[in-house]
Amino acid sequence: MSGSSPAPIIVTALLGRADQRWLDDLRRAHFPPERNHLSAHLTMFHHLPPSIADELKWRLAEETRGVPAPAAMLAAPFSLGRGVAYRIESAELEAIRARIAEAFAGLLTPQDHAGWRPHVTIQNKVEPAAAKALLAELKSGFRPQPLVIAGLASWWYRGGPWQPLSEHRFR
Repeated sequence: MSGSSPAPIIVTALLGRADQRWLDDLRRAHFPPERNHLSAHLTMFHHLPPSIADELKWRLAEETRGVPAPAAMLAAPFSLGRGVAYRIESAELEAIRARIAEAFAGLLTPQDHAGWRPHVTIQNKVEPAAAKALLAELKSGFRPQPLVIAGLASWWYRGGPWQPLSEHRFR
């Protein structure tokens, strides 16, 4: 697709700088390099229609304008079968997602309508044995820790690295 044609929209939660750097380092170390085209990310919606871009930007701005960042925790790593991710726990971020999902309910894909399992993928599309070994390594000594959610962002998905559409920071 060209850069000017309509494309699906992805919505993510933006991570704080230190958390982003740490998760990116883990991803670089464990994600197959030929498939690692994105920074570590916390996807909230995988595929929204391009026709809602303006309303989506307005809603994301309303959810963040003057609002403190939602509390969040990095929870235990879990298996993706052929990869590993960290669960993210945040009742406040889940409430934000629920409000946006309600606003666009009739436009959600089955994946986005099915519910949300917040996570950040560290490794994917590897042999199951490699994923199992990384999971054991990451679980060893793991302790939940606070995770900074700095804002919300929307992106155009055009097949390769995502193209920014909008960014909205919490207070």
